[in-house]
Amino acid sequence: MSHGPNVVVHRDGQLLAAAAAARLVTAIVDAQSSRGQADIVLTGGSMGSALLVSLGHSAARDAIDWRRLNVWWGDERFLPAGDPERNETQSREALLDSVPLDPARVHPMPASDGPDGADVDAAAARYAEELAAAAPRGRDVPEFDVLMLGVGRDAHVASLFPEHPALHERDESAIGVRGAPKPPPIRVSMTFPSLSAARDVWFLVSGADKAGAVGLALSGAGQMQAPAAGVTGIRSTTWLLDRDAATHVPRQLIRLASP
Repeated sequence: MSHGPNVVVHRDGQLLAAAAAARLVTAIVDAQSSRGQADIVLTGGSMGSALLVSLGHSAARDAIDWRRLNVWWGDERFLPAGDPERNETQSREALLDSVPLDPARVHPMPASDGPDGADVDAAAARYAEELAAAAPRGRDVPEFDVLMLGVGRDAHVASLFPEHPALHERDESAIGVRGAPKPPPIRVSMTFPSLSAARDVWFLVSGADKAGAVGLALSGAGQMQAPAAGVTGIRSTTWLLDRDAATHVPRQLIRLASP
């Protein structure tokens, strides 16, 4: 069972991305060694892409058996396939298109020009079915080894925004989100139960503009006010921050800091 959050602070965003990439290699290799494959959930945003770019430049990337890696996303902007604002598009450009992944193990969320057209609820249901098909018996989602999340300035995670009706969903693993306060307004997102089904949850946050949200989430705020506070890993929950993002974190939570 997950205990309190681990908070690791790095000097700057570049070091944070490199350190997180090294962590990810270790986590993937460990999972592949123990159960033959690994499942990771990617996040969008600048830090999500920076981690993937750093991993692509690392010699350690060759330790990963890319053909036995399953890739998922925690949320997606409901835009046409290939749109530069889609998390999938950014992840492919940052790394995925340059490593020998098995295409059948890459699971992007549906696009607005996909088989369900503009029906975001049907698209979310399709992704829920895809998650369930890869899940162990009796579960709705796969055995995620690492689930990565960014945090918005309003403390949102994935596409779960403060006070939004989507925060109340407990039955579905993925849902359509309408009226998101950050454009685009229509998105697909995993729900709290799915996000918290990962063994290890990592928050990747850089920049002074995120410091207030990080501090809020780590200071006892409820998940309706700070959705980032509502996601925890089964085994561990780790906040990987740079110094600028960590300025409002309670000092007793910081367990490790790089020089």
